[in-house]
Amino acid sequence: MIRSVVRGTGSALPRRIMKNADFEGMVETSDEWIAQRTGIRQRHIAADDETTASLGEAAARAALADAGLTPDDIDLIVLATSTPNNTFPATAVEIQDRLGMHHGFAFDMQAVCSGFVYAVTTADLYIRGGLAKRVLVIGSETFSRILDWSDRSTCVLFGDGAGALVLEAGEGGGTIADRGVLAASLRSDGTHKDKLFVDGGPSTTGTVGHLRMEGREVFKHAVGMITDVIEATFSAAGITADDLDWFVPHQANKRIIDASAKKLGIAEQKVVVTVNLHGNTSAASVPLALSVAVADGRIKKGDLVLLEAMGGGFTWGAVLVRW
Repeated sequence: MIRSVVRGTGSALPRRIMKNADFEGMVETSDEWIAQRTGIRQRHIAADDETTASLGEAAARAALADAGLTPDDIDLIVLATSTPNNTFPATAVEIQDRLGMHHGFAFDMQAVCSGFVYAVTTADLYIRGGLAKRVLVIGSETFSRILDWSDRSTCVLFGDGAGALVLEAGEGGGTIADRGVLAASLRSDGTHKDKLFVDGGPSTTGTVGHLRMEGREVFKHAVGMITDVIEATFSAAGITADDLDWFVPHQANKRIIDASAKKLGIAEQKVVVTVNLHGNTSAASVPLALSVAVADGRIKKGDLVLLEAMGGGFTWGAVLVRW
């Protein structure tokens, strides 16, 4: 049985770090208020010469180096992003060119904060279907470009960054002991689109627009929706929360992460939390957290790892991976 096995991970963050105290002269807030309500201590903000493509390229090169591979070894690039360099062509194609890769194919995937989870499941299907042997999956965002810096309810939450992993075809016996992507569950519900959105676009306003969010509504729906797909993934794999080694959730808000883990019965020591380091980086947050946990030795070969995310739309999903 063909499985999509993780070969390497990597990440990239902009040079500039913006700490909570830096907002105190911009909007009515404080370091204490931000940290207490979100768990965020700092975020990285892209400079003029740093873009979704450049950050994505850097994360991709780091993942390839970790895997011991070159761009020549990759068949497909799937980029999860809501902040592309251009309306078109796909930013994945630009990253493909920046890597010097002139074979295979590349495309963007837009599911906001759930984008990386959607992209991993998509790459898995391409591998299992025989259309690609190795796939570079990237989450890269420059959300600072779409923030209203006078809106204290949103501007303190988001940051920029990129993360990537390499998936490759491997053989498995069709059991939970196999390495690679084991199970997944994806959902969306467009009735909630006005709770987290950008108020512009080519077809409506002809502008980029700014991010708008009903924070209380998003928080209220988040925990219930997240547990829905996680329980479905557990059921598909025939496991329980006790079987997990690591839970790597979307890094949006520490309170949401804590509430979700508690509701699911996932022990606190199994939860990877990096939101304090980079804020909410949308589709980049899960691969950033993964990269940190792999680099510091927490996630090791053979570990059972659950990825989860929820984003605007609403979209939400979970993927279970044996490392």
